Amino acid sequence: MVEGASNLFRLEPGSVAPPFVAALRSGALLARVDAAVLTLAGPGAVTCVQGLLTNDIEQPGDGAFVYGALLTPKGMIVVDGWAGRLGTTVTYTVPAEGRERALGIFTHSVPPRLARVSDRTPDVAVYRLAGPRALAIAATAGLGVPPAPGRVLEDSPPGVQIARGGDAAPFVVQLTAPPPEAAALAVRLVAAGAVEADPVALELARILAGWPRLGAEVDEKTIPQEVRYDEIGGVSYTKGCYTGQETVARLHFRGHTNRQLRGLLFDVEPPAAPADGWSAVTHLDRDVGRVTSVAWVPEPGAAVSGGGRWVGLAVIRGEVTPGAMVRAAGRDARVVDLPFVLPAVGPA
Repeated sequence: MVEGASNLFRLEPGSVAPPFVAALRSGALLARVDAAVLTLAGPGAVTCVQGLLTNDIEQPGDGAFVYGALLTPKGMIVVDGWAGRLGTTVTYTVPAEGRERALGIFTHSVPPRLARVSDRTPDVAVYRLAGPRALAIAATAGLGVPPAPGRVLEDSPPGVQIARGGDAAPFVVQLTAPPPEAAALAVRLVAAGAVEADPVALELARILAGWPRLGAEVDEKTIPQEVRYDEIGGVSYTKGCYTGQETVARLHFRGHTNRQLRGLLFDVEPPAAPADGWSAVTHLDRDVGRVTSVAWVPEPGAAVSGGGRWVGLAVIRGEVTPGAMVRAAGRDARVVDLPFVLPAVGPA
């Protein structure tokens, strides 16, 4: 069961089967993503996106594929996603729940004479491939994968885009294509050795990578640096102005955030889940933050009810450093750096 209530995202035991975890560890996992796809096309598309996105899409040139967010004027994250640049068109792939937010910003901020904004969500499917063998399997399947991370290209048939995430991303390859072509590519990838799963399995990859999720780690008051944008390559400090830049730049050059996204390794004894609906994190009897995502990670080869461990993400005060023991969602846990190494079951 997967829950997202009370801004706490949960992956319960059984949500991600052990074979899918094994694919993330040593193979390749393929899943269709619940995503929205928006495009800006026209002579000013790149310039307009450059003035809105936290990351730099101009400097990397044609074929860039970068992660970044759209912010409020005060520097709070509105929506996050991956921007791909091909010619005079920029494609922005965002979580499905961020579709209206992104569309609203583009519609109100981009002059039609410079770029036409289109919602392609009904017309395309998005798949992502994760795991250490993702590139090898994509090559075996005959996909024209970009030669470097952070790049996107168009493959045949026309309308198929293949992109590579950055080194820290929770996926290796992203495919965007009309549904029939996307389904055909998925069949080829599975025949080449990919393990197909539902989107929930990629949520485990996200958590293990320490990647923020809209509505969990990211709320209406979240600043990019609080959720690892520096570490995951989601913000540029050398590009020109963009909406919300003043707050982001001031924190980078003159200060620091009071909160940071950290990992949690929950005690294996007793083998009880973090409390449902309870997200408080306390340290030395002091409230220091909130749990944002938790997941059960089964041991390789374990049955659904077999061995494993609870892990989590939490936005906590900066003075609570890795190695500290905290009480999180009603259970003892150790604060750790991100990303996780897929944890073995043992003492915290």
